Amino acid sequence: MVAWLRNNVVARWILLLVRLWLGWQWISAGWDKVTSSAWVGAHAGVGIGGFLKHAASLSSGAHPSVQGWYAGIINGVAIPAAPFFSYVISFGELLVGIALILGFVTTFAALMGAIMNSAYLLAGTTSTNPNMLILEMILLVAGFNAAKFGLDYWVIPWFRKAMHYEVGPIESNKRVNV
Repeated sequence: MVAWLRNNVVARWILLLVRLWLGWQWISAGWDKVTSSAWVGAHAGVGIGGFLKHAASLSSGAHPSVQGWYAGIINGVAIPAAPFFSYVISFGELLVGIALILGFVTTFAALMGAIMNSAYLLAGTTSTNPNMLILEMILLVAGFNAAKFGLDYWVIPWFRKAMHYEVGPIESNKRVNV
């Protein structure tokens, strides 16, 4: 399955569709935040502050949906820095979406999306987060094949050459003596 995801042309087309859907989801979510004064601007932090306070409240009771350690991070770090995280999340979602649609630094964008989806899931939300997380993991496993129909087709080879990072064939017949 991994070899198919990483090398197959049909997989490449399916991964393109996955990338476009994920990108649109991230752009939609990010754009709503970037254009909202509760997330960016004079009242930055209000939108995320309410979300974080609700998430922290879900850490108590007989069956908490937010783990205590995560509620501690929310209360100790995220809520006091709500305006900062408001900007990071708003523009982060927008940039992840743009990168996925353009196929630019695709694996990094998928990783950042997976981190955000994981944070949202840890905060007790579901919605499309589990679906998006699974698809982002598939993009990560697929690697460069997920971005061959995108800007990475030109960017990655240029970057590898500029960094003098050339991947050669694996030589399986060589033994290493320890």
